[in-house]
Amino acid sequence: MENDFYATIKLKTGEEIFTRIAVTDEEENSLLIHSPVKVSEIISKSGQTGGYKLESWIKTADDDMFIIRMEDILTMSETRDLKMITMHQSFVNRYSRMKNQKDGFTPNRNPGYISNVNDARKLLEKIFKQKSSEL
Repeated sequence: MENDFYATIKLKTGEEIFTRIAVTDEEENSLLIHSPVKVSEIISKSGQTGGYKLESWIKTADDDMFIIRMEDILTMSETRDLKMITMHQSFVNRYSRMKNQKDGFTPNRNPGYISNVNDARKLLEKIFKQKSSEL
């Protein structure tokens, strides 16, 4: 992975993604990208740029590597911007931890007691009367 580099890619669809690109000799007309994120600019109320928002490029995929055909790319720019690279790495780490936590989540089949409106009203009135008498 020593030939990998970070780049911003503008696709013909208008999407802008930031990703790590792996250099491969296998596919001449495509790129192998790792953990691509969609980049959006945050505009403050005063109209000034307030930073960038990162989100997963493909939200429902289990993989973090994708192949993009060169013909779908409008332009690409390699970056050495440590701030952007650090943001990307931080996002990828948080996203993978969150995804691993979700995978281990099993919902509880017993949601608890669910009452009807009349029973709930009676119970709440009883609690209210007890608290009122204590004051």
